[in-house]
Amino acid sequence: MLALLSPGQGSQKPGFLTPWLADSPAATSRLRWWSLLAGVDLVHLGTEADADEIKDTARTQPLLVAAALLAAEALTGPRTDRLHDVGVVAGHSVGELAAAALSGGLTSEAAIALAGVRGREMAAACAVEPTGMAAVLGGDETEVLAAIEAHGLHPANRNGTGQIVAAGAADRLEKFTSQPPAKARVITLQVAGAFHTPYMTPAEQALATVAAGVTPADPQRILLSNLDGASVNHGRELLTRLVRQVTAPVRWDVCMRTLADLGVTGVIELPPAGTLAGLVKRELKGPGCPEIVTLNTPEDLAAARDLIARHGAAPSHEPAPQFRVVVAAGAGTFEPTAGLAEGDEITAGQVIGHVATRQGQVEVAAHDAGVLTEWLAHHDDPVAPGQPLARIGGHLT
Repeated sequence: MLALLSPGQGSQKPGFLTPWLADSPAATSRLRWWSLLAGVDLVHLGTEADADEIKDTARTQPLLVAAALLAAEALTGPRTDRLHDVGVVAGHSVGELAAAALSGGLTSEAAIALAGVRGREMAAACAVEPTGMAAVLGGDETEVLAAIEAHGLHPANRNGTGQIVAAGAADRLEKFTSQPPAKARVITLQVAGAFHTPYMTPAEQALATVAAGVTPADPQRILLSNLDGASVNHGRELLTRLVRQVTAPVRWDVCMRTLADLGVTGVIELPPAGTLAGLVKRELKGPGCPEIVTLNTPEDLAAARDLIARHGAAPSHEPAPQFRVVVAAGAGTFEPTAGLAEGDEITAGQVIGHVATRQGQVEVAAHDAGVLTEWLAHHDDPVAPGQPLARIGGHLT
């Protein structure tokens, strides 16, 4: 299975879009159109702006979403249904907006516009009072989280083993940095404020107002959420989670666990690539580590396409059936509904089984009508969050 990943803020570099626009009037025109939607000059930011200019949250966020989408179009074409060989998409922080578009849940235009609003409003929230973030490297995870809480801070990012980002008021952060947890290093990050904490509540409210006018679709491939690593398969839930993520911690650690649980064997990180690839290599090291391609320039397209050919779904020239995959919302054991068999007609909202979790039974329902084409999990099978349970089929019109 192949996963496409979109990085978040902090991964940008001056001039990183220059090779994508060189000798490509179509790509430049696309970026100029998106600039109107984002309210910033994406061509300038991606080619001529210096490090300080692209560090501005209001500029960086739409730039990163545009970069990921521009490279994905160069890789597969502008229609997201051509991504049929990609099984999973995920993004880190603002990268979730690009992932949502690549899943088919949002249009590229909606993702760019929302990124523009998100960036402007988060920048404005940062200006209300002095806040910041600091990376905590090493130490015992339980002790680190307890120390963050004891100082009145928030674990804004949990990026994998040995890497947690604390965020909050500047004075509390300074005290925390001077009194690091045992066996841990604390490094102050050069960011505008405490992202993914309650300090961003005004930005969340502003984004929610705009997002209410967006009409989403249900994702056409597995889309992992930063909130809990679970797959999101309903359009309205997708928007709700994207808005909520402004103040909620980024749980990239559980997103990577879900990649492993799904059996992902190939990963392509979209530009500016490298950060997420490094986290995946560190977290999923060993025999289970997927093969990774970092897509930074058009010269990397051949390697990325080769990875798709070897790890994606087998291409076909025949008219393809359109499937919707029903996934597990949590970890547990799966129990299909008694008497329900492959080939049976399914109605929208019909319960097709349940997952027995530690908190109790969670119903599994089909979001759309169709035919139960294939069970992907069976009686008493252990399942992980986001794991496909059944395939509901229809046909392309």
